[in-house]
Amino acid sequence: MSEKKYTTLTLLTYFIAFLAPAFGPTLEIRIILTILTYLIGSIVMIRLYKKTSQPLSFEANPMSRGRIITLGIIGIFLAILLQNVMITIELYFGGQVDSANTQGILELIFQNPLMILAVMIGGPIMEEFVFRRAIMGMVTRRSNLWLGVLVSAVLFALMHQDGHWLLYSALGAFFSLQYIITGSIWTSVITHVGMNTLVILANVIVEVYNLPVK
Repeated sequence: MSEKKYTTLTLLTYFIAFLAPAFGPTLEIRIILTILTYLIGSIVMIRLYKKTSQPLSFEANPMSRGRIITLGIIGIFLAILLQNVMITIELYFGGQVDSANTQGILELIFQNPLMILAVMIGGPIMEEFVFRRAIMGMVTRRSNLWLGVLVSAVLFALMHQDGHWLLYSALGAFFSLQYIITGSIWTSVITHVGMNTLVILANVIVEVYNLPVK
């Protein structure tokens, strides 16, 4: 599959998965559609990626599977550390701790616990293939690698739409660097899925048990 066709189909899959649930007549149906489209979308993107015939330059010599998994797991905790640092910086400049994106997700999870599958698995997998492989790859081929990192990170932040521009841009750049250094998109996928899982589970526990948060 050509790079142009891969990028087009990946972006199309993402927009369908992202927008289709909005056409559900009720909240319950919209949640179910979100779960289905996110999971199906992630599977479709994995299959599209496996059919690409034009790897990016840094994908030519990927690290071993063991190192990719190890660095992906280590990346989970580095990403959470980065998140805390970026939130601290945002607070210094008058930002807010609360994330409208996270709160909205939690409300949907309490409506239907299966939503957790979309948030922990489907969503982060799609975002890695869209922002890191498709968008960063497209810009890299037409310009240079670091512009690709910048563009994908900024778009990643814009898509989250909750005001934490610095936080999501930094995370987007971090995921891109993981991909570049290891030569495998699966490193950032592991980190992104793991980070979402820990953050969402921590927030669910706080909400369920009404734990105090400083």
